[in-house]
Amino acid sequence: MVCCVSNHATDERANAMNVWMLPTECTLWITHLAIPLHARLRWRLEPLICGMLFAQGRRTVASWLRAAGLSRDFRRSYYFLGSVGRNARSIAVGLWRLVLEKIAPQGRLRLALDDTPTARYGRHVEGAGVHHNPTPGPAGEKFLYGHVWVTLAVIATHPQWGAIALPMLAQLYVRAVDVARLVPWMRWQFKTKLELAAELVEWAAWLLGPTELALWLAVDGGYAKRPFLQRVLAQGVVVVSRLRKDAALRSVPEPEKPGQPKRRGRKRKYGRQRISLATRGGHPGGWQTQQMTLYRKPVEKTYKTFLATYQPAGGLIRVVLVKEEHGWVAYFCTKADATVEEILEMVADRGSLEQCFHDLKEVHGVGQQQVRHIWANVAVFNLSLWLHTLVELWAWDKPHEQLCDRSASPWDDADRRPSHADRRNALRRWCLEQELSRVFRRRPGPRVIRQLCERVLALAA
Repeated sequence: MVCCVSNHATDERANAMNVWMLPTECTLWITHLAIPLHARLRWRLEPLICGMLFAQGRRTVASWLRAAGLSRDFRRSYYFLGSVGRNARSIAVGLWRLVLEKIAPQGRLRLALDDTPTARYGRHVEGAGVHHNPTPGPAGEKFLYGHVWVTLAVIATHPQWGAIALPMLAQLYVRAVDVARLVPWMRWQFKTKLELAAELVEWAAWLLGPTELALWLAVDGGYAKRPFLQRVLAQGVVVVSRLRKDAALRSVPEPEKPGQPKRRGRKRKYGRQRISLATRGGHPGGWQTQQMTLYRKPVEKTYKTFLATYQPAGGLIRVVLVKEEHGWVAYFCTKADATVEEILEMVADRGSLEQCFHDLKEVHGVGQQQVRHIWANVAVFNLSLWLHTLVELWAWDKPHEQLCDRSASPWDDADRRPSHADRRNALRRWCLEQELSRVFRRRPGPRVIRQLCERVLALAA
């Protein structure tokens, strides 16, 4: 019986490895990512990612396995997801190295961090609960049932396409009431979103190590709180975030005058005067105008900037008030000598992570996988992140003409930057072209068959 199962697994492996032909660089990347996995399981990662790339319809794990040729051995593949989920952090270490090698940052490495929900259905889905819905939509649903993922991404600046978010790793936030429902042997510990976010940044700082690169982080205003900022700033990370309009700011402490006797005790870290952002933002004087490059376009921004002290940040910060159409918005940076353009550039490029979340759900179908086990859920979400990053790395050096052809859409802008869906389809098209060329290289087919294959290829990718 054992021999039969072993032979069946061997046949399944042979079938899976002959399904699709990926580019050589992608195969090497996936092999590098699979190193932390058990030696008997590593081979499953490549066909599973191929299945994710070519899955059609609703992106369930079953559709992944069908596209990967793993349908007959589906139970072992589901068990494999649990192994991937438990080793997600170790696998992401390899992805981190690939990204830094590809983008080669100079001077500083920019990160973005935020959380996103994925709706789920069924009370037996482990770790799922009721969470705030950041995008209520036309129905106005304030809450949703599902998972919340705290996600860390590297912001890379492409020479032609601008800022692109490359997601690295995500951690699942489970409410305390939902942790109590998990089985005890799982030993899942409750952690707040701020704690999960701080762990991700500490992990990134540890991977960066003692290098000359400065680590800059852009976060939403919900993470600009003391428990998170204290742990992140201890790693030497520069944080840029939105500032509440009722933030408790204080003035900068006055320096000691020469000749004045020294006071006992520690020097003052916070000034005596309170600063009201509402007063400063509503005052008509003090506004400046500067030409900047944001979102790959030259824009003119009207702003105020000043130094202040902020207790959650542990001391001195730079505050920037920006006039927008709906009013003024406040931001802050923990690097006091940062320029206004650097701060607003980080704020603008953080939007690439929001676009990444949109692509993950619309292009890769995140949240549709229909798995119940908590580690399987961790695996399928992180696998989607890694596939998104691998597609972006593959398309990084490719010309515009190879990634998208809008000749069949004359109403569209031919020079518009390729979307992530365009890059994914270009990778799928490359794989299918290689498969067809390999077939016709052995036995050239009639011209009609070739034309039919080209039409089918255009529809498939």
